[in-house]
Amino acid sequence: MKFYNLLALFILGATLISCGDENSSKKNNYSIHISSEGENIQAKKPFSIQLKGIKKDKVDSIQYSYAGKIFNTSTELTSKNISLEKPLGRNQLNATIYNEGNKTTVEKEIILHAATSPKVFGYKIINTYPHDPAAFTQGLEFYNDTLYEGTGRNGESSLRKIDYKNGKVLKQIDLEKRYFGEGITILNDKIYQLTWKSNKGFIYDVNTLEKLQSFAYANSKEGWGLCNNGKNLYKSDGTEKIWILDPETIQEQAYIQPVTHKSLSTKFNELEWVNGKIYANTWQKDGIAIINPETGAIEGLIDFRGLRKELGNNSLLDNRDDVLNGIAFNKKTQKLFVTGKHWDKLFEVEIVEK
Repeated sequence: MKFYNLLALFILGATLISCGDENSSKKNNYSIHISSEGENIQAKKPFSIQLKGIKKDKVDSIQYSYAGKIFNTSTELTSKNISLEKPLGRNQLNATIYNEGNKTTVEKEIILHAATSPKVFGYKIINTYPHDPAAFTQGLEFYNDTLYEGTGRNGESSLRKIDYKNGKVLKQIDLEKRYFGEGITILNDKIYQLTWKSNKGFIYDVNTLEKLQSFAYANSKEGWGLCNNGKNLYKSDGTEKIWILDPETIQEQAYIQPVTHKSLSTKFNELEWVNGKIYANTWQKDGIAIINPETGAIEGLIDFRGLRKELGNNSLLDNRDDVLNGIAFNKKTQKLFVTGKHWDKLFEVEIVEK
């Protein structure tokens, strides 16, 4: 009796497998090949998609989707003059092949780049102010004409309230030695401060610097830069993503991926919201990217090479770590300020197109 029961179970199992989706029971060598006018796929620019490894008589129709949204349906193995607009960055392109009631999905990861190259800007120094050379600057932001700064390194991390005109620290609290402080931003009388690898951030009262609460990260495992648009927080984590967070729940609602016309960018280490754009410096680079927060397109690049030569302590700096890393925009005066880790000067600058 046990033998017949086992035999019945074996037959039932075999029947269930044979009735499953064709995708799960058969392997194929189908692949997606893409060709474009340039080396990269750019938004709104035409490119071609070709399916290989499948015969035409095995296709009733093909449905194409990008980032989960259908954008084309065809009966041909080659589709020309395809163009995509969004989302920019690294996403999945799928081709679902329908044939006699069965379907097979072929996947390919692509990067959709910005349609145009970024404008290049230079700078003009308007004023120079003293800056504490002991500060390993991680975040910088104005609030009601007062400058706030977050500093990093274990055992040296702090949050400071500063009179930027003379560099005097008006109030300072130090983080516990186990925390490596990172970016800061201020919204609704609250200061948000990140830490690097501790998966934790802090919220303070902007007037007293009293710590109100802490929060944990979710998908973004590290803390790098932070800014806000008056409604949401924007958080970088060293990857190709800038996360959009709800300031009350600190939940990640979405993300953008900063791209130029030919590259996907990472390592944005300090963020600042400037008149509807995100200004972001890249770790160990003497420049700032101007990012469209809606699309992720890098619309401009500000070249700050040469700024270090204006420092009084340049010869004492570590060229690898003591880099440009501090962006603050004064909304009242519409002036932009920049500094760096252990720099002895804070620069008020005017951005000029090259």
